[in-house]
Amino acid sequence: MNVEDFQPNKQLLLHAVALLTGAEASIPSEPLPSELPEVGIGSIDALQAMFDDVLGKSRDLGAPGFFAHMDPPTPAITWAMHLWTASRNQNLLHPDTAPRARELEKLAVDWIAPWFGMSGGHMTPGSTVANLTAIWAARESGCRMVVSGSGAHLSIRKAAHILGMEHRIVDDWSNTGDLTNAVAVITAGATSTGEIEPLDAASDARWRHIDAAWSGPLRLSDRYRHLLDGIEKADSVAISAHKWLFQPKESAFVLFANHESAHKSISVEGAYLSVPNIGVLGSHGAIAAPLVAMLLAFGREGIADLIDKSMALADDLAALVMAEKDLELRSSPNCGVLCWRHRNINVDEIKRHLPDDVMVSSTSVNGEQWLRSVAANPNANPAKVVAGVMQAAEQASRK
Repeated sequence: MNVEDFQPNKQLLLHAVALLTGAEASIPSEPLPSELPEVGIGSIDALQAMFDDVLGKSRDLGAPGFFAHMDPPTPAITWAMHLWTASRNQNLLHPDTAPRARELEKLAVDWIAPWFGMSGGHMTPGSTVANLTAIWAARESGCRMVVSGSGAHLSIRKAAHILGMEHRIVDDWSNTGDLTNAVAVITAGATSTGEIEPLDAASDARWRHIDAAWSGPLRLSDRYRHLLDGIEKADSVAISAHKWLFQPKESAFVLFANHESAHKSISVEGAYLSVPNIGVLGSHGAIAAPLVAMLLAFGREGIADLIDKSMALADDLAALVMAEKDLELRSSPNCGVLCWRHRNINVDEIKRHLPDDVMVSSTSVNGEQWLRSVAANPNANPAKVVAGVMQAAEQASRK
């Protein structure tokens, strides 16, 4: 390694793009060594050696048969931004190492927060950290207990444990008991089912946090915005940009109704810091750049069109399932999430026999196993997915 390795290498970068786009074919390579190599093989050969693990054998989340998890494909503009941000490696912890990157994150927050009635916030690597941060702020405001519904994400349990707070689960938001010293975590888009809990629940709680990791971007859609009416009355909101905002991982927001007060309560100063460190993270990269670039490229209407199309695909999938006598739905789609299954072949057998180009996920709801399809992929082909499940059922029945 020498100084030149830290400068732009046109040959290396063009080769990487050619492999990515298929303009050049990859060369079969040996498996990666099990121990740290003593001597390197050089950047070009290392690029080739990494192809299978990074590209060749990875899931194409934008393929027609992918109708599975809350993980979307990402637009090419975000790939370009990741290349640029990696080349500069800005650290938002220090204003002098990231003068523009800090402004880009503030811009992203300023663009997104008003759609949720929030005054501001900051970005995190995901909604697990966003939820932890919001509950931390709630604790600093005087909350001593976390109360959530049974469909809350597992990150809520983690956050309560990390923060040393009691965690109580309620089955009915109309019967919660005393919430005077509680942060009520209301789920807007349950991971298993997509269901939205009443967003006006727990009005007497000391703090109300809404976990809209999945459903949050619906606020950008004229057609579906109403599904999240009431979210603007929360004290804090979590949103995952690497879900329905089509961002590369890891990208999310924690937003606050009064972000100045919340940020002050979760800020820490240090001798080596020129400004207080806000939130859980110390060093923090320029994760806003891909989001700002995509929003600039497509605008709100463009993102809303992708979300609307995805929601329509969930409806199309539900219609195809209902048309097959051997398939059944748990319910109509909720926020683009559909639970369904074969009537005679169990979920594990279906997944075991799925064609390689079809993928659905699975979940357990009230002790029952279901296939789970999440409309995160606007390129999905519902007919292909149903055909794949029916093919898997036929193969499983022959065993």
